[in-house]
Amino acid sequence: MVSIDFIKDRRAIVVKINEEIDHHTCEKIKGKIDLAIEFRKARFLIFDFDGVSFMDSSGIGLIMGRYRLINKNGGEAFVVNLKPSVRKIFQMSGIFKILNEDKDVSSVLQKIKVGV
Repeated sequence: MVSIDFIKDRRAIVVKINEEIDHHTCEKIKGKIDLAIEFRKARFLIFDFDGVSFMDSSGIGLIMGRYRLINKNGGEAFVVNLKPSVRKIFQMSGIFKILNEDKDVSSVLQKIKVGV
C-alpha cells in the first residue's frame, strides 16, 4: 500500500510506502506519484521507506525517474526511514550522490521550511 500526501505550505509530497518494492509495485505506483508531482507543482519529494523491508533494483529506477521529474521543476528528493537492507541497495547504486537521506519526514519538513 502506498499513500501520497501533499504538504501545501512546504510544496512537498510525501510518499509513504508500506510494501516490498519490486517491478510490480513500481509499475503500480509510479504514475500516481508523477501525477501528484505535476498536479501539485511540488518542489520537494519525500519517500518514506518505514514500511519497506525489501527492495530490488527496480526500486532504484522508480526513485530515479521521480527524482528527474522533481529536479526538472527545480526541486529536491529525499528518502527517510531506510532499513539496513534497503540502505545497502541505495549505497551500491550510488544514488546517494544525488539523493538526500534523512532520519524521518518531520526532519526533512523542518529543513525545507526555510526558503520555501
